[in-house]
Amino acid sequence: MADGARYDGFVPGRHLIDAYGAGGFRFADMSHKGSILMLPSGVKAWAARDREPWRGADFTDVFAEAEAIELLLIGTGIDLRPLPEALRWRFRELRIATELMTTPPAARTYNILVAEGRKIAAALISVE
Repeated sequence: MADGARYDGFVPGRHLIDAYGAGGFRFADMSHKGSILMLPSGVKAWAARDREPWRGADFTDVFAEAEAIELLLIGTGIDLRPLPEALRWRFRELRIATELMTTPPAARTYNILVAEGRKIAAALISVE
């Protein structure tokens, strides 16, 4: 980030994804190895991994910002995989629509929707 406002695993503000692959992402003039959450408050490192089961704890930060999110794009890594029913219901209760797709199209779609000013967030599993 140009002003150096970086925190441990968190970069405040809305940022577009400049690149993805090689196990990470580029955004805000920096790179990050691993998965990320693109939230209204900023970008956070995300512990979720490719092919591991989804857990409610994976989305705690998303739940905390639910009022500012209408749509959550979930980049599932290389392979598409569904959310467990309990998580689907939790998102419905919070009035957050979810769209699951592999990570590359999720990252591209996120950029388009942010540019349109939508109330969007993304949970993106890193890909090689």
